[in-house]
Amino acid sequence: MTMRMRIGACRLVISTIVALVAFAWISPPARAQVAPVAARVAESAPIPAAQIPKVITDAINSPDRPAADKALDAGRRPDQMMAFYGIKPGMKIADIFAGGGYMTELYARIVGSTGTVYSQNGPFPEQFKKSEDTWNQRLKEPALSNVVKVSKPFDAPDVLPVPPDSLDAAIIHLNYHDMVGFKLNRENVNAAVYKALKPGGIYGIVDHSAQPGTNDTVTTTLHRIDEKFLIKDVEKAGFRLSGASSALRHPEDDRTWVVFKHLGQTDRFMLKFTKAPAIAAGRNSSRPGQ
Repeated sequence: MTMRMRIGACRLVISTIVALVAFAWISPPARAQVAPVAARVAESAPIPAAQIPKVITDAINSPDRPAADKALDAGRRPDQMMAFYGIKPGMKIADIFAGGGYMTELYARIVGSTGTVYSQNGPFPEQFKKSEDTWNQRLKEPALSNVVKVSKPFDAPDVLPVPPDSLDAAIIHLNYHDMVGFKLNRENVNAAVYKALKPGGIYGIVDHSAQPGTNDTVTTTLHRIDEKFLIKDVEKAGFRLSGASSALRHPEDDRTWVVFKHLGQTDRFMLKFTKAPAIAAGRNSSRPGQ
């Protein structure tokens, strides 16, 4: 090795040592600021029809499903949702803010007699009594005998009356923005979902996309929510963003449409949050909202 090469190598070693020493002296809070606020994942493409599990397509094509539900399928694409979230027989699932129960019925048909669906709604305001009637009537169907009706306000300590670490998945379909807009206790809901899910369990959220940077300002006007705002909101409860799907994207939507005027045509995000096993093991019942 020449003298010039030895000098260059020495300088590299010294520079590396200085850098390591400098990093070690940075305080933990300062280092934490370098990390992104929320984990980012690339959106997966829609799942090819041939790869949708048969149990899902059979449930969707059940001849005894309500005609009103089937009319919504083309816009809502429940086959993509069920496959993306991995819904299968035997699972225990919570349908949070179930509304009229469109999703509840599909979950019930897929998880079958060995599974359980907890269909939760809070008190229905007078203007939504039709949805309440639809929900109550639906739960009387023989195909939904594996459904547990949960009529609990969103701030109830037992909004999910299930044992800790017992659910495989909990999903909110198109209603997280309403929890925000109506100022319901979503912190309590998120904490309850975290407590109820098994380590590795899935918290799925589908909602109408608002323009970036709008945060929660159009939840009651356009009935949309900023995706980044929602991710940060959910991650505060301890969840980790682990997946996203582009199956409900509509690039032609500039995200200023009023949702109810374009049902099934809005740009929607489909997010998958996970109760990470490593995190779950360190949690205890002292979490806020539990």
